[in-house]
Amino acid sequence: MKRVAITGIGIVSCLGTDVKTVETSLRLGKSGIVYDKKREEIGFRSPLTGAINGFEPENFLSKKQRKTMPDFAVQAYAASMEAIVMSGLGPENIQNDKTGLIFGCDSSCIAAVEQVDLLRRHGESKSIGSGFVFRSMTSTITMNLNTLFKTKGACWTISSACSSGGHAVGQAADLIALGKQERVICGGAQEINWESMCSFDALSAFSTRFEKPETASRPFDKGRDGLIPGGGAAAIVLESMDGAIQRGARILGEIKAYAFSSDGLNISVPSQDGIQRAMTWALKLADMKPVDIDYVCAHATSTPLGDSVEAQSISHVFGSKTPYVSSLKSMTGHELWMSGASQVVYTTIMAQEGFIAPNINFEEPDEYSADLNIVRETINKPPRTAMCNAAGFGGTNSCIILRFNT
Repeated sequence: MKRVAITGIGIVSCLGTDVKTVETSLRLGKSGIVYDKKREEIGFRSPLTGAINGFEPENFLSKKQRKTMPDFAVQAYAASMEAIVMSGLGPENIQNDKTGLIFGCDSSCIAAVEQVDLLRRHGESKSIGSGFVFRSMTSTITMNLNTLFKTKGACWTISSACSSGGHAVGQAADLIALGKQERVICGGAQEINWESMCSFDALSAFSTRFEKPETASRPFDKGRDGLIPGGGAAAIVLESMDGAIQRGARILGEIKAYAFSSDGLNISVPSQDGIQRAMTWALKLADMKPVDIDYVCAHATSTPLGDSVEAQSISHVFGSKTPYVSSLKSMTGHELWMSGASQVVYTTIMAQEGFIAPNINFEEPDEYSADLNIVRETINKPPRTAMCNAAGFGGTNSCIILRFNT
């Protein structure tokens, strides 16, 4: 099995539209959550959302290129380009059958809504442009990036709810470890628009703490009352360690293990042992003990039940002395399909820049989070070995262990 190196990262999120800006937000514990007046006007129970500011699609691709791409696919392109540039790879390195593309995404809602609106408005299907068929497919990211980057290896999208991004990064690492790909551009993306979130709002899953939007997402806090949706795109360039070293690449970190599990119980209620089994298996695959992990980037989304289940799982795996734990969704909201990938990006940023970001808005623990070593304020030392958890509807879980030479 080959070792797998991280050589590039890119990000577009409510914390910023590039790695440097996001680093500042993470270090300062700066939230990207806002009150969206439009959601209030159309009848949302909760008008809170993550908001991406300053991202201009036309700065990255032409109008013709964007014809087949929803905004989040353009954001995935931008994040991927940032990661590729950081990795030092050129077109000659990636335009071959040893380079793949794997992204996590579980919807392209806005394009489906827009094409139906056009049909109803004009009463004929010819009013729907030719780009909509590609924009509305769940695989829109990888099919578009494949044509733009001209990669010739793996090319598919993983659809597994809120663990999609985690599974995409993990499967990309596995393909490299097995020698089936030399490098993979991987990650996750999530659209930010009210159309894609109205059914979630109908479930009463969102926080109604409107007074101060930046304090609404409260993972592990006793007073949490629901999640806030976020999104954007996260990208990671993975390579075989030998190949990366041979070409003189800067090694940002290493994927030590990827494990997965499923609950096999309830479509929306997490089990008590699902994510726990993924964490335990990841440690085994990495040939590590719990004490070897010094930071857990938690999935915790600020829901009463979900956070409790994960807190118990972390305690069961690590015992009475847990590593540092924080959920960055306290700042970003729940980035859904991209969250497993963005956690890898955020954790790599922290390792490179020498800090661990806080779980903001954590004021009082509940009976389960009281057993965790929650990071309340920025810690000025980097994670050396980190665990990134992700979980999704249907009981699907992923766990990735990262190692950094800090």
